Amino acid sequence: MVSRQQKPGKHICRSAGRLTIRLLDGAVNFAVLTAFLLLFALGCYVLWDSKQILQAADTNRYEVYKPTEDKSKSFEELQALNPEVIGWVTVDGTHIDYPVTQASDNDKYVNTDAEGKYSLAGSIFLDYRNQKDFTDFNSILYGHHMADHAMFGDLADFKNRTFFDAHPSGNLYYGGSNHKVDFFAFLEADAYDSTIYQPAVTEDGRQEYLNTIFQKALYLRQLQVDTSDHLLLLSTCTSDATNGRHILVGVIREAASAYGIKDEGERENEP
Repeated sequence: MVSRQQKPGKHICRSAGRLTIRLLDGAVNFAVLTAFLLLFALGCYVLWDSKQILQAADTNRYEVYKPTEDKSKSFEELQALNPEVIGWVTVDGTHIDYPVTQASDNDKYVNTDAEGKYSLAGSIFLDYRNQKDFTDFNSILYGHHMADHAMFGDLADFKNRTFFDAHPSGNLYYGGSNHKVDFFAFLEADAYDSTIYQPAVTEDGRQEYLNTIFQKALYLRQLQVDTSDHLLLLSTCTSDATNGRHILVGVIREAASAYGIKDEGERENEP
């Protein structure tokens, strides 16, 4: 009986095939591992970046600058760092406690902090069309809606009626004096709603503007408000609508106290 010899070519082809499969398998494993490591690194970076953004928006970062009886000079130091700092806004019982800035447009402080440095957290800023001494009928402050109660993140809590009722007041510091703010309305609106987002309403449009606020308010507090008052609106994004906005509306009262801001002559005589 004659035995058949296996052709050498077949053996070589099978060996080459097995080698190719092993190489492809190794390449796939390497690609999967590389992709996993890249995704892991990206995830770590995103977490780090988010932490950096939240730290930049932390109220504790600015606490040293907050104008008080014994620290008014620190507020002046912040103004020296950034002359576009014009005041300080506080909503009692919340984490909203920040310097207020104003630029020549509404874009700059979306990504610039109160010290004038680039920051995705931005800062609280007054509409560029408003007077910095808050003498307009309605002045609008803007701030990011951020996690961990940063910037205007706490405005979303006012959607809860109990929270709204428990937080009726705040403070606005400008021109060297504190001004109490009595909040009387909370509403939701579209970012392009010109019936709300029209700062410095003229005298003949004031009553209509007030009526619009009363009509659109989710909640109202019994408070005497008329066209001779000065309104303060705090506005931020909502998390459930692309162009949705939360707005807290209050009345700016007369100066409650002054912090003894020194005039130029007194500063020049300091040692």
